[in-house]
Amino acid sequence: MSPATTSSSAPAAPAAHGPAGRRRRFGWPQRVFSQVLLMQLAIVAGVTVLATGLFLAPLSAQLDDQAMRRALAIAEATASTDVAEELTGTPPHATGPVQAEAERIRRATGAEYVVIMDRRGVRWSHPDPVQIGRVVSTDPSAALAGRDVMEIDSGTLGRSARGKVPLRDASGGIVGAVSVGIEYDSVRARLLAAIPGLLAYAGGALAVGALAAYLISRRLQRRTHDLAFSDISALLAEREAMLHGIREGVVALDGAGRVRLVNDEAQRLLGVGPEATGRSLEEVLGEGRTTDVLAGRVTGEDLVTVRGQRVLIANRMPTDDGGAVATLRDRTELERLGRELDSTRGLIDALRAQDHEHANRMHTLLGLLELEMHEEAVEFVTEVVGVHRATAEQVTEKVHDPLLAALLVGKATVAAERGVSLRLTTGTLLPDRLVEPRELVTVVGNLVDNAVDAAAGSAEPLVEVELRAEGRTAVLRVADSGPGVPAERRELVFTEGWSTKDRPAHGGRRGLGLAMVRRLAQRQGGSARVGQAPGGGAEFTVVLPEALTEPEAPEPPRSRGAEAETAAPGGSR
Repeated sequence: MSPATTSSSAPAAPAAHGPAGRRRRFGWPQRVFSQVLLMQLAIVAGVTVLATGLFLAPLSAQLDDQAMRRALAIAEATASTDVAEELTGTPPHATGPVQAEAERIRRATGAEYVVIMDRRGVRWSHPDPVQIGRVVSTDPSAALAGRDVMEIDSGTLGRSARGKVPLRDASGGIVGAVSVGIEYDSVRARLLAAIPGLLAYAGGALAVGALAAYLISRRLQRRTHDLAFSDISALLAEREAMLHGIREGVVALDGAGRVRLVNDEAQRLLGVGPEATGRSLEEVLGEGRTTDVLAGRVTGEDLVTVRGQRVLIANRMPTDDGGAVATLRDRTELERLGRELDSTRGLIDALRAQDHEHANRMHTLLGLLELEMHEEAVEFVTEVVGVHRATAEQVTEKVHDPLLAALLVGKATVAAERGVSLRLTTGTLLPDRLVEPRELVTVVGNLVDNAVDAAAGSAEPLVEVELRAEGRTAVLRVADSGPGVPAERRELVFTEGWSTKDRPAHGGRRGLGLAMVRRLAQRQGGSARVGQAPGGGAEFTVVLPEALTEPEAPEPPRSRGAEAETAAPGGSR
């Protein structure tokens, strides 16, 4: 194969400067680390250049001023010698005493020139002896008038920093002037000599600033996980949408225990508003188990707490900065359904037992009828029906609210199937004036269930319920014949999550009933407490102020005339 063929068949390499090479463009970096580093370097460099410029700008003027003052000082020192007498006593000459003295001073001080002149401006001394006897090139009138002069000017020796003073004789009369010049190139050389050192300091400051900027940017890179500003903005937007869109409450706390974030669901569950942000948990929620759980004083997973009428499941996760994020789930409906399931299971068990008892009664009744003992059969049926009817009538006579009466009748039936006698005390009397019957049903149901559980298995199982009205206040007392509650645990039983019972079959949690009873009572300004019953068991007392409405005032009696008019408005028949 020929070289030409080989060359034509080989793939062409892309040009280094072709379109493919121009696709990559160097623009403003996207990463937070790179942007902050570039901005900090630009700021450090700008500040360094500005500081260097601000230092150099007055430095030249300061050096000029120092040179002029030095020239003036040399001129004053020269004028204080005996040159005034020599000026008046000798003619101007290159070898005269005035020239000799002036040259001595010039060499000793390093000045460019020391010129001594008379009142006419004629030079008596000069570095160039040819200029002696000639008039000075600059105006000496100010010095001859008795004033000190400092200036930057040009003369026969070039540009120089000058100082001029009057020359006085022994009597104080002005006989001439002394002009001293400092070479301006030496001043400029001092300025230029100072620049490298200044630039070295500026470079050192720039290097330190750049290093500090780099370290700060690296720390920022680690804290932002090398994200771009657009990524951070998107993450914040997604975070806001997620936090306020999920159906779980989220509470974020900082290292000091202050609320840093509370989303919409958490505000609803905890009953707080956006103003909770920046405040401590104690200020927002007050003292209690919910505060302890969120603050981390109570540890564990899926912790149960009660807030108002809501049953919440809380989990807490610490963060790297010493704070924490807590999530809240609403388990109120689930707990209610679980309790209803437990109640339903109990009713099913009771109905199953009643079914067996009913079958036994039916068999007994059938036997009596087959033996043609009809009177005994009637008496047997009357007795069985009368027991249940008596129980219902006893409850409805003393408890006039239909919901509460139905609850007590059902609870009495379930208690009887478990071998527990449930009865109302003689002091029970509750009119049908309840403001919130369902709340009192919740309280009575929880207390009666606990009392039946405690009384079951005792020597003489008994539960006594007393309901009475004191004005608008409802007072509930439930006593049982169980083992009672020790004095050291009488406050602990009202704590969320505390219970002596086994976990229910539906997987729910114990220790919520009494906590909700106390919360309901406290919300109405009442109280819930436990003590010892007269028989040795536990006695729970709940006081609910404002639980009943005001009794209706009786209608005033009407007169006979009014009754007659009402009976026959159209006249007599």
